Amino acid sequence: MTQAKTTHLRVTILGCGSSGGVPRVGGEWGACDPDDPRNYRTRCSLLVEAYQGTYSHETSTVILIDTSPDLRTQFLAAKVSHVDALLYTHDHADQSHGIDDLRAIVYHQRKRIPTFMDAVTRENLVRRFSYIFETPPGSHYPALLDAHDMPLPGQTLTVQGPGGALDFQILAQNHGEIDSLGFRFGPVAYCNDCKILPQASLEACKGADLFIVDALRHTPHPSHAHLELSLEWIAEIQPKRAILTNMHIDLDYTALAASLPEHIVPAVDGMVVEMAV
Repeated sequence: MTQAKTTHLRVTILGCGSSGGVPRVGGEWGACDPDDPRNYRTRCSLLVEAYQGTYSHETSTVILIDTSPDLRTQFLAAKVSHVDALLYTHDHADQSHGIDDLRAIVYHQRKRIPTFMDAVTRENLVRRFSYIFETPPGSHYPALLDAHDMPLPGQTLTVQGPGGALDFQILAQNHGEIDSLGFRFGPVAYCNDCKILPQASLEACKGADLFIVDALRHTPHPSHAHLELSLEWIAEIQPKRAILTNMHIDLDYTALAASLPEHIVPAVDGMVVEMAV
């Protein structure tokens, strides 16, 4: 039987920092004011909660995008207790090496998490974290995740859960030497860790109420969008609201916010956006 579609979304930016976070190890804040808590940034993960009627985490369909190395502290801050599906954008360490922090979630909900990855990400993560996907011989620790193939770019993944079904359109991206994935779900487009967005992906993002996009720093970078490029994408897509994420130590919150149009804002760890689907 087809599950009813969700009616509302709650999107939490669990982390909005670049691969080293802000500050970097060693206390390096760069241009960021250390006295402004909005400049403290953990590595990127996104929490999507789909629900019907009144919000409750327990009765929402919960989707996690990427497992930041800071996932434990992010989950504690957001009070996450269950996950219905995990989607990976790619396999880089800053997007995946918090994977073992899902152990407590799996033990609590007493079922593995369906995990969707493209072929390269699946091969690398299953090799790197084999015990997560299959119990090793002689071990009494259960596997945590069930590996599934991500649909190809342009196709749709439907996630089921207690809050209803939510469709994710898969978006092709280039991330320098590798490819990564973005997602369009309901009125939201999420394009992180990308240097090139093919025209088909830009077209899929058009009509979004909210566009969450990579904006590493002011100057160009070989594998990330810099601020000028991010603003060009926003101008083409024309979302009602845009949020900049994956920010390096170059981008101070107050200075950046003051330079942006009213409908574009820098992300902050723990930022929550709620909207109807």
